[in-house]
Amino acid sequence: MTGPRGSGGGEGYRAWVTDPPTNPRMSFETHADPDLQAGSYANALAIWHTAHEFTFDFLVSSEPPQSARTEDGEDVIRAPHRLVARIRIPPTAVFDIIRTINQNLTLYEQRFGQIRPPGAQPPLYPPDEPTDG
Repeated sequence: MTGPRGSGGGEGYRAWVTDPPTNPRMSFETHADPDLQAGSYANALAIWHTAHEFTFDFLVSSEPPQSARTEDGEDVIRAPHRLVARIRIPPTAVFDIIRTINQNLTLYEQRFGQIRPPGAQPPLYPPDEPTDG
């Protein structure tokens, strides 16, 4: 709904609240602190939340996994990780992030092929022990 506001017609056109934006496309300009430009490598992600925010903890393996036993006597695999970045976002942004990741995964697979989980591809190096053929 559009039209002039005010008692006189000479005030010109003003958009009402219900008017859609004329240019809804947003162009982001990203500026990064020089210390952050290189980014951080992560090979694991832990996500947790409160009622007001989601927290994404990006982690990197810090030592090879090892067998361990808990104080209760349970056998576990201990896999130490180091936190490399913690990002907090509002719950309202989670679906936009998921949607953007999904779009980018689709584009990636169109360009480079299907992403396979670790272990689904042949090893890059020959096995340590020869196999009987």
